[in-house]
Amino acid sequence: MKKAIQLLLITILCFSCNDQKKSNGKINVVTTTSMITDLVKNVAGNNVNIEGLMGSGVDPHLYKASGGDVTKLANADIIFYNGLHLEGKLVEVFEKMHNNKTKTIAIANAIDKNTLISSASFASNYDPHIWFNIEYWIQATHFITKQLIAAAPEHTSVFKKNADTYVQKLKTLQIKLKTKIATLPKEKRILVTAHDAFNYFGKSFNFEVVGLQGLSTATEAGVKDVQKLASFIIEKNVKAVFIESSVPKRTIEALQAAVTSKNHEVNIGGTLYSDALGNPNTVEGTYIGMFEYNVNTIVNALE
Repeated sequence: MKKAIQLLLITILCFSCNDQKKSNGKINVVTTTSMITDLVKNVAGNNVNIEGLMGSGVDPHLYKASGGDVTKLANADIIFYNGLHLEGKLVEVFEKMHNNKTKTIAIANAIDKNTLISSASFASNYDPHIWFNIEYWIQATHFITKQLIAAAPEHTSVFKKNADTYVQKLKTLQIKLKTKIATLPKEKRILVTAHDAFNYFGKSFNFEVVGLQGLSTATEAGVKDVQKLASFIIEKNVKAVFIESSVPKRTIEALQAAVTSKNHEVNIGGTLYSDALGNPNTVEGTYIGMFEYNVNTIVNALE
């Protein structure tokens, strides 16, 4: 694995010797997850060149850079990534690239680590799924805005105006989601999903959250994990469990079968977007649309 990382880094550095940046007068920004891509687009508008590495349905925990990605990374002026080891081994590449002329920025640095959910079983010792806390996403918006202003100060007024508009939309979203969730009785607020991506959501909206796999999808769920969670579902009389768009559905289907084998029924309540947004040019292809879709799906299935 170390040799693969070193080879990727060397390739990127060799590509970057042939500087193709600012071909249209704009800085080149590369983003990792689709959530970050959406955030940067909302702040930057058309004033920077934005290239996202990960599209709809892509699992960042297991992501490996392609040949095309190497070119994007090599030509980047700024790389925005989540951090907290969400992107797995790719984080090591970003950290090494930071010493080169490319600026690599982890948006998790915008968040006070004392407020993060800790996890001794994950590489960073923190849950990296920070986008499911809207307050964190507002902080990330301000953080990214400052970084963009530093890189392209000629667009300062536009970046600030766009950021203010987007933050207001996020605050409106937060109120809307709380209103929807308030219709669901507290005893029914139990969210069972494929992996532990929704802990920040649970903390923000008072849900008990249980994932079949751990914080990373690289962690496989065993038979004992399935049986234990099946017993929990029966004990708590959970009405529905949820598939995730970036995780194979077989894990949740196995869980449903385990519940059925114990003479109990649990529905699959739908597919939630966890580590990636929906398809481009759809409502779920935006952070705000994704979050609203998820909450509507959860509440409607658990009612």
